[in-house]
Amino acid sequence: MISGLKRRPRIGLSVVFALLIRTFLGDVRYIPSESMLPTLQVGDRLIVDKIGMRFREPQHGDVIVFSPPDGAIECNPNQQLPIREAYIKRTIGLPGDTIEVANGIVYRNDEPLEEGYITEPPQYELPLLVVPADSYFVMGDNRNASCDSHVWGPVPAENLIGEAVLRIWPPNRFGTSF
Repeated sequence: MISGLKRRPRIGLSVVFALLIRTFLGDVRYIPSESMLPTLQVGDRLIVDKIGMRFREPQHGDVIVFSPPDGAIECNPNQQLPIREAYIKRTIGLPGDTIEVANGIVYRNDEPLEEGYITEPPQYELPLLVVPADSYFVMGDNRNASCDSHVWGPVPAENLIGEAVLRIWPPNRFGTSF
């Protein structure tokens, strides 16, 4: 009986330690939709670094996790996915960048993006916009099946959760190639 009592504090400390890690350092996220195909597939599981964004801002091309802005409800009127779940997209525009989508090409600061990670160009237009201070323009790699900044605008910096740093599942796709 004494050994059982000794284990309880260890279990309790382990739970507290795990919660602290998940809250402040990193998290495991599941990919629920096809919006990031072919880069991320439904069912992939990723390690998300939460602490890195406290010391550096996202860069062009980073795959980031964030709480969806209020406009995200426009993409999900039937609530097929939980509205308040975290979203994962690629960072296309930083504060001060201009973004435009015309004739199937995404332009950043008047230069066409080289996007080897997409399989088909966007089939929509987006008039020129300037990414506001403390905001980021994000897009899914599956341009035509992604609810992202082209619909609801830039993501406020306060919504950022972290950066995807490692795919851990499935084992045959383990790695960092985002």
